[in-house]
Amino acid sequence: MESLARRYDAVKPHLTERQRRVWLGAEARELGPGGVRIVADAVRVSPDTVRRGRDELDDPQPLEVGRSRASGGGRKRAEQTDPDLLAALDTLVDPESRGDPMTPLRWTCKSLRTLADNLRTQGHQVSASLVQRLLHEAGYSLQSNAKTLEGNQNPDRDAQFRHIHDTAAGFLAAGDPVISIDCKKKELVGQFKNGGREWRPAGDPEPVNVHDFVDKHLGKAIPYGVYDLGANTGWVSVGVDHETAAFAVNTLRSWWNTTGASTHPGAQRLLITADSGGANGNRRRTWKTELAELAAQTGLEISVCHLPPGTSKWNKIEHRLFSQISRNWRGRPLESLETVVNLIGATTTTTGLTVTAELDTGEYPTGIKISNQQMKDLPISHDTWHGEWNYTLDPTHDTPEPC
Repeated sequence: MESLARRYDAVKPHLTERQRRVWLGAEARELGPGGVRIVADAVRVSPDTVRRGRDELDDPQPLEVGRSRASGGGRKRAEQTDPDLLAALDTLVDPESRGDPMTPLRWTCKSLRTLADNLRTQGHQVSASLVQRLLHEAGYSLQSNAKTLEGNQNPDRDAQFRHIHDTAAGFLAAGDPVISIDCKKKELVGQFKNGGREWRPAGDPEPVNVHDFVDKHLGKAIPYGVYDLGANTGWVSVGVDHETAAFAVNTLRSWWNTTGASTHPGAQRLLITADSGGANGNRRRTWKTELAELAAQTGLEISVCHLPPGTSKWNKIEHRLFSQISRNWRGRPLESLETVVNLIGATTTTTGLTVTAELDTGEYPTGIKISNQQMKDLPISHDTWHGEWNYTLDPTHDTPEPC
């Protein structure tokens, strides 16, 4: 039967499973009695395969083209042989929505292997790969946490946004400057990993420190920014001491004296949009006192509109300036304060954004107290609409000094 084996090996790669089976059945029929065993031994297949092929030769209703087995053939799926499997898996994956706080996986990492092990203890014969298939077919996928719950919001939140929009539109229409301010995330200075990737020779990543411990000599960089909405320009002071109201207002002072006054010649008033927290928070007395001093120095009528609490991500400076800075220095260690200043100052966009950055080595002590009398003496007027968020400081010269 060597010739039979040679013929089979020659045609086997060109035939489907069913075609091979039928061809072997035809050879067995030609050999007569005992042909099934002879063919099976010659080509090393099961005699049952040869018999099936022989029987299929006489099938009055042959299989449709492209099929190798009749419909319903093959091993049944696990969920068919084990009707309770899907319910058991669903309970393990999402016990809270199923009202089962006592599930053994209530406080356990729900990996595929862990789920499979737990199902096997319940009598279900499953593997990790089977659990993966069942989860995908049930509509599950790997999910991370989503920051969508904003908590309790002030009922006038949307109305305050409209107020900010209308106020800013009025200032811009009159040719007066409107700026958005905030403090960017403090950055470690030194050979530390910075998020993102940049092009480098393959296999030659930038080496950085394993641990992110603050370098005592280099410290941290504190970028405080001013974004001019009308001019589409940014100003960033990189501080090295503390994020205080005095630091924030000194950044405003540097911006105005360096670029703001020349960009907006003849301006008599300034609108600031800011978060409700941080150094420029609406409840900080030092912020209002320092701002009143700036108004007296510049002669500007300074109006402030605070974004409602919990809405800082909508501050325009976040996505028009800070996000562009992060993109510009992605994947690059901030080795020195000079590096920080230069990378910020080199930030541009195709829409025309330009940024100026400078290092502020001044000291800004914390713990400064402002008395009730000093607050009463401030040249401040609060708007009738949420005066705690919207107020104006007049450029008078009798502003009390902070102590």
